[in-house]
Amino acid sequence: MLTHLRIRNFKAWADTGSIRLAPLTVLFGSNSSGKSSLGHLLLALKQTVLSTDRKRALHLGDANSLIDLGTFADCLHGHDMSLPLSFILGWRVPGGITVRDALASAKAKQFAGDQIELGARIVATSTQQPETEKFRYRVIDSGTNILEVIHSRKNGGGNLTSEPLRLVHATGRKWPAEPPEKFYRFTDRTLLRYQNADFLADFALQTERVFSQFFYLGPLRKHPERVYQWSGDTPADVGMQGESAIAALLAATQEGRQLNRGHRQRKQRFDTFIAAWLKELGVISDFSVKPVAKGRKEYEVLLRTHEDAPEVKLTDVGFGVSQVLPALVQAFYAPPNSVIWMEQPEIHLHPRVQSNLADALICAVQAWESGSPRGTQLIVESHSEHFLSRLQRRVAEGTIAKEDVAIYFVTREGQTAQLEGLGLNDDGEIENWPENFFGDEMADVAARMRAVQERRRKAAALGSEAE
Repeated sequence: MLTHLRIRNFKAWADTGSIRLAPLTVLFGSNSSGKSSLGHLLLALKQTVLSTDRKRALHLGDANSLIDLGTFADCLHGHDMSLPLSFILGWRVPGGITVRDALASAKAKQFAGDQIELGARIVATSTQQPETEKFRYRVIDSGTNILEVIHSRKNGGGNLTSEPLRLVHATGRKWPAEPPEKFYRFTDRTLLRYQNADFLADFALQTERVFSQFFYLGPLRKHPERVYQWSGDTPADVGMQGESAIAALLAATQEGRQLNRGHRQRKQRFDTFIAAWLKELGVISDFSVKPVAKGRKEYEVLLRTHEDAPEVKLTDVGFGVSQVLPALVQAFYAPPNSVIWMEQPEIHLHPRVQSNLADALICAVQAWESGSPRGTQLIVESHSEHFLSRLQRRVAEGTIAKEDVAIYFVTREGQTAQLEGLGLNDDGEIENWPENFFGDEMADVAARMRAVQERRRKAAALGSEAE
C-alpha cells in the first residue's frame, strides 16, 4: 500500500507537497486542474519498469504504451528544460523488510522496517531526453529512517553511498559504480563491485512489485457489446477502458475466487458478489454472464432492470451500467495489496447510484478473500458531491475510520496546480471546506431569488398599468 507521494516540476505541478495516501484516497477538483496528471506520472513509472530498455530513465510513451506523455519538455512544469522532474514515493511492505550486512553476523547489523521510500531526480540531457541524476532508497520503521542508500550519476560514472550500513569494495574492484539504470535500479556491475551490496537488488525488486500491482481505470470506458469473446485466459486487469471487464469476471469465477465484505461475513462466488453490488447500487435487479451456446467462447451479458422486467442484453439498457461495471470488477479483481487509480467511476450514474458507489468502494478496501484482508488501496478522482456526502456519512457512522480516508481538493492558479488536504473529523465533517468546492450554491440560490422577485415586480407593474 502506498503511504505518501510528492511530485515536483511535473506538468501543472511545481510541487504537490507531501500527499498522505490512505486506503481510500479521493481527489476532487475542476476540469483541467491537474489532478489526473498525478496518476499519469505513476503510469509512466510503471511502463518504465516494464520496459526492456534499462538505459531509459523514463518511458514517456508511444502508441503501444499505457500512456503517452509526449516529449520530456511536455512533462516539465512550464516546459522549462532546466528544471528537474523529481518524486518521492513511499509504500508499506507486507511482512516488513530486513536488510542484513553480509559481512557481519551480529543481529545489531540488521536494519528492519515496515516501509520503503524511493525518491528520484530526473533531468534533461543535452538532447532533451530524460536522464536519472540520482535516486535514493530509505528503509523506514514507524516513521524513523533506519537505512538510506543514494545512487547518483558522477563524471560519466556513478557514485553509491549507504548509511549507516557501510558498503565495502570487493578485492581488486575499487572502480567507480556504474550510472543508475532507469529511475530505480542498480546495474549488475555495480553490485559486483561490493562485497555486501546484494540487498540493493531487493530494493529494485520491491519497486517492481509495487508497480506490477498498480492499476489504472480511465474516465472513458468502452461501449458495451452484444457479444463478448473469452477463451479462458486470465487478464491482468480490466484494461484502462474496461475492455477486459467481462473476461476478468469470467476468469475469476472459473478460478473459484470467493469474496466477502469483511471478516466473518458470508462468502460469495466472484460473479455473484459483483451482481449483488450492481443490485445494491440500484442499477439492475438481476445480472448474469452466459455463453451463447454450450461449448462456445462467445458470451452474453444479460440483466433485468426491474424484478418484473424481461431479461435483456447489456447493450439494451442505460449506459451507466456498462460504465460502472468495469469499476466494480477492477476494485475486487485486482490481486491482494494492489493500488487502483480510478478516474470518475461515477460517470453516467444517477445521483443516488453515485452515493451507493461510495459504499461499494469502501467495501473494496475492506473486503476479504481466502480468509485474509485483500488490502486493496483505491485512489479515486471524482466530481460527485453525492459520493462525498455518502463517504462523510459512513465515517460518522463508523463504517470506515477517518484515518482510512484522505480527501484532497485541487485548484489551478495560472499555470500551477495547488493541492489542499481536507480535514475530516470523527463526525464526518470537513473542517476546512474550500470556497466554491462544488460551485457557488449560495450564489445560485440568491440569483434565483432575485430573478423571482424581479419577475414578480414586472408582473405587478404590468398589472398596475392594465388597471
